[in-house]
Amino acid sequence: MSQGAVAAIRRFNRSYTRKIGVLQEHVYHRPLSLAEARVLYELANRERPTASELADALALDRGYLSRILKGFEHRNLLRRTDGSDDRRKSFLALTAKGKREFARINEESNRQVAAMIGGLPRGDQQRMVTAMNTIESLLGPPAKSDDAFIIRPPAPGDYGWAIERHGSLYAQEYGWNEEFEGLVAEIVARFIKKFDPKRERCWIAERNGQNAGCVFLVRRSDHVAQLRCLLVEPSARGHGIGDRLVQECIRFAGECGYRKIMLWTNDILHAARRIYEKHGFKLTEEESHRSFGHDLIGQTWELKL
Repeated sequence: MSQGAVAAIRRFNRSYTRKIGVLQEHVYHRPLSLAEARVLYELANRERPTASELADALALDRGYLSRILKGFEHRNLLRRTDGSDDRRKSFLALTAKGKREFARINEESNRQVAAMIGGLPRGDQQRMVTAMNTIESLLGPPAKSDDAFIIRPPAPGDYGWAIERHGSLYAQEYGWNEEFEGLVAEIVARFIKKFDPKRERCWIAERNGQNAGCVFLVRRSDHVAQLRCLLVEPSARGHGIGDRLVQECIRFAGECGYRKIMLWTNDILHAARRIYEKHGFKLTEEESHRSFGHDLIGQTWELKL
């Protein structure tokens, strides 16, 4: 490698580490180092890992990781459970407090990235993501499928995208007519006009620099939130995006003090129903109706928080 290439890479590293704030003592406005935040991310996105698995995944010194984990336990962010088949092995999981801490830093991280690139034209954003994907593919194995997407707030154009994709996909997959696209347009317009930032949210899933899904959580009453317009692009299905979007709704609704989340769907939307069931939603009502050019069975589902 030429000395010019070495110098260019080192210059980029210096610039980028300063840009994303990793040189600061704490990150994401929380009392966490970058290493601690990274460990917290792995704990939130792995199913009962062991300390050895975390050390291998992060290429961390085991002694250093042990000190981080003990610190998490001292702050009631982490709990350990013994394996049923081998009591010498302990599994790690975040406590409720740990999950809330991760949710805070995850949302702040998304906000910081959105703010950092928000001023760039969409084309330049795509060029940057493509360049990052190229660097990642050249220097190491591709990211795991469950790590290959982000959840972020909506950017300019995303609301229109949500309406268009609902109309197009439901026409392609279920033969629904323009009435459905009109309904989604009304929902989105109402969300924008009456948006309550303290109690409502829209999340966009992004994968490989492209919009991959969305969901809305809106205020129905002081104690009830409504989940609306969950969508995942066909090319992005099978990576846990729909599941993660519903998780975000449940987390945010709990933080807002809602006592219940309700949603309305139709019985033919099998994939969405499986996600709702997985997270504890219960079917409370069914009713036949004629909508979107078809005879359908509407369903109301509820989750008590």
